[in-house]
Order: sequence, then C-alpha cells, then structure tokens
Amino acid sequence: MGITKTVDGELSASKMRRRGPSTMEFLDADILCTIFSFLHLFDLVHCSVVCRSWNTVIKRLKLLQASCLKMQQLVSGTSTSLDPSAEIDLEDFAMNHHRTSLIRGRIHIDRWKGHSDRVSQCRMKKGLVLTGVGDKVIRLWSLNNYRCMEEYSLPGASSLVDFDFDESKIVGLVGTRISIWRRNGQNSIFPSREGLFPKGLCMRYGDPEAVVGCEDGTARVFDMYSKTCSRIIRTHSGPLMCLSLSDDQLILSGSSLGRVTVSDPLADQPVATLKSMISTGGIKTLCFNPCSYMAFTGTTAGYVSCWDLRKMGQLWERRVSPNVVYSIEHLKKDTSVLVAGGIDGVLRVMDQETGGVLLSCVMDDKGTRSMPGDGQVVLEKRRGRRLSEDVQIDKVDRNARPPVTCLAVGMKKVVTTHNDKYISLWKFNVFP
Repeated sequence: MGITKTVDGELSASKMRRRGPSTMEFLDADILCTIFSFLHLFDLVHCSVVCRSWNTVIKRLKLLQASCLKMQQLVSGTSTSLDPSAEIDLEDFAMNHHRTSLIRGRIHIDRWKGHSDRVSQCRMKKGLVLTGVGDKVIRLWSLNNYRCMEEYSLPGASSLVDFDFDESKIVGLVGTRISIWRRNGQNSIFPSREGLFPKGLCMRYGDPEAVVGCEDGTARVFDMYSKTCSRIIRTHSGPLMCLSLSDDQLILSGSSLGRVTVSDPLADQPVATLKSMISTGGIKTLCFNPCSYMAFTGTTAGYVSCWDLRKMGQLWERRVSPNVVYSIEHLKKDTSVLVAGGIDGVLRVMDQETGGVLLSCVMDDKGTRSMPGDGQVVLEKRRGRRLSEDVQIDKVDRNARPPVTCLAVGMKKVVTTHNDKYISLWKFNVFP
C-alpha cells in the first residue's frame, strides 16, 4: 500500500510539473494580447496600470489606439482613421464618450427597494452609492452587483439631514450633531455645545472639516479632529439651503432668497454675492466644477443658472422645468454636460456652456420586468424614454416620472432617489 501511495504521489507531481505555472505572470505576450483584445477601452485602461509587463504589451501592440478607433467607428457609424503613433488622451476621450452616451445612448434603468421607508438622498464615488434620509439607516451599495456593503444606524431619535463619505468614513448631519461612522463599522458621535449650533439644513464635507448650512443664514465650519466649531461665516439673511466646496477652500452657498455667496473660510463675511439676472425663486441645489471654475444652481421656480467664479458673474440662466429643480450634478472633470432632476420627474442632460437641454427622459413603465439580484435585492428592469421638445410634461404618466429628489452622476450612469423606498440606476450606452 505504501509503494502504491508513493507511485501515485510521483505521478501526481509529474502531472503538476507538466501542467506548468497557472498564474497570470507566466502568460506570454501573445496570450495576453489575445485576452486584452476582447476588452473594452475602459477595462483595457485598468489593465494597463496593473503592472509594468501588462502596460508594455498594451503599448507595444497599440491596443489602446485600436480600441479608441473601434469605439469612434461604433459611435459615429463611419470609418475614421487614427494615427497609430499618436498618444491617446484617455481623460479627454472618456469625457467625450460619457457625453455621447448620455445624449445618444440607449437608456436602461435598474430599480431596487433599498430602504424600508422613503429615501431622498444619494452620493456616489468610485462605483459605490450611499443612500439615506427618511428611515433610520444609511446604506452603502455596490453598483456592480447591487449588494448592500455596509449599513449604519442613526443615534437615538435624531433625524438625518445630510451626509457625505470618502474611503475611510461616513460623515452625517444628524439633528444638531455631526456624526462620524468609520468604514470599518465603528462609529463615534460628537455633539455641538449647547446653543452653538442652530438648525442645520445642509452639509458638505472635505477632510478634515465639515461645513453646515444653517437656518439662521450662517455656515458653521466644524473641525472633525478637535470636535469643535472653528468658524462661523454669516453668508445670508435667510436660510442657507445648499452648499458646495471648491478645491481652494472657497465655500459656495445658496439661500432661500435666491442669492449665491462665495466665502473664504478665513473671513467672517462673504467675499462676493451673486445675484440672478431675473427673479428665479430660492436656490435649492448647487454644484461647482473645479476644472472650469463655474458653479451651477437650481431653483424652486425651475431655473438652472451658470456662474463664472473668475468674473463673479452669471453666464446663462434657463427655465428647464415648470417647478422645483432638486438636484444638479456632473462628473468632476467633465466640462461639457450636467444632469438636472426635480419634482416633475424628468431627467435632463444640459450643455454646461450654453444651458441648452440636450436630452429629456423619463422611465418607460411599459415592458417592466423583475428579476432576482445578487442574493439581496429584486431588480426591476425598465427602459428610459426620450421626450420630444414639444411634449407637455403634464401629459406624461406620473408612474413614468417619480419626483427626482436627488441624483449622482458617474461615468455613463446616473443614480436617482425619489422620496420612496426605491433607488434607480440609469445606464446610458451607445453600443448595442
């Protein structure tokens, strides 16, 4: 029996030697080239930064150039030429592809029940979406498989007002407190001192500080490490409804009185006040583009405006909706398009330079089907429906356009919440 085992062991070892190494680093360039040739451009870009040997194969065989050429031909429908020796500006190419996909792509919508009660806000970063405000939990979702990766409960009976997150922590405005949840599951909560912190209406976070917009028109800057309110900036005479932070520490704020202020955190008064060309109602949402140094606002009267912070003046103003625009956003490095959503339930893609509406779309409730997700959720599959310029919004079925209370923009996708239990992912694709 011992001899048999030894022989069997030698045979097994011999078989293993004949099979050879099975890890990726032992694959030769021809095999790698064959594998890489099946990948789309953005997957190919990811592979090019895995290691030096993969990057060498991709560069030597001009796979990025070939993939760019293929995508251009599919998008334009014509045969185009591309200099094989030309360097590819991947960031510029990606932004153009993102714009084309939002304007011309097919629209597929995945919806899932994400909360037991209403959910009205969302934030998206690196394929992860944080949702909350409504019930007593905040949930972090993966858009790859729609799994809930992390869940955080709110302290006591306080209500969640606003939140943000990064790689290590969740930061929330909870009642009159700033709360921090560590991404490893631990959490710590520190309250403001008595009488120091009035009712907060919005919050933005940029490590190591959180800025809270308050009902009394002030912006309160909280240092998360000293756990104190380090500065109070008097920005408006009315409630501060929305905030945005620039990379050079400027604080942009919009008020219920329809004005935008630009503040330096080292000063206790705004450095500039931006007034609308026409009366447009209160500022409901605000976002800032660090690449173009432009700010965009949405109002309670349905207007979207663009402000140039270098000249401190308004560039354009358009009424895109008959009522409130709740949320506007764009990719951080995209200077071409932004997405707006509001109470009428229409998702609009707009040109950042002119304010023109490039696309208006709603959910098509025809052909809706449900299918199991990845063990946690049931996905409701829908298609997006484009609206013509002359369509009357009131004639469109309300089931096809639930109010968009918040949206977050990713590469060729938009996540929306609707003040109900559902989260929606809009996917735009120019390919079949």
